Amino acid sequence: MQSFIEQHPIHTKINVAWGEMDALQHVNNVVYFRYFETARIDFFNQINLLEDLQKTGVGPVISENNARYKRPVTFPDTVLVGVTISDIQADRFMMHYNVFSQAQNALTTIGSSQVVMFNFKTGKKANLSEPLLAALKTYSQN
Repeated sequence: MQSFIEQHPIHTKINVAWGEMDALQHVNNVVYFRYFETARIDFFNQINLLEDLQKTGVGPVISENNARYKRPVTFPDTVLVGVTISDIQADRFMMHYNVFSQAQNALTTIGSSQVVMFNFKTGKKANLSEPLLAALKTYSQN
């Protein structure tokens, strides 16, 4: 687990809830997208992206989500969702999620989201701001 934390300086700890399991007695596949969202919002808060949204009206929208399930997770467990960044472009970037089970001491799920910056005032795509670009590069895999 220490290696996972070192590789993912921004990670979010999430307790698995009993109600997240499905009839097959493992966390339902759709729940991982909620885990990704929780980690994404935590990441955005840590780099002040959502604060900028309030000021500028420019913020992130998701144009694509993906998940690959490697191992089932069951209750009780706590997962860590690590976030890294890649493919930074003028108006978008890719977020990568790695879900680590503390009970299994193993990586269970990997995922990604294409994030596009959007100006909610004009209804059009927007470029990454310089502070956002700098923050993203800090956590970039490139």
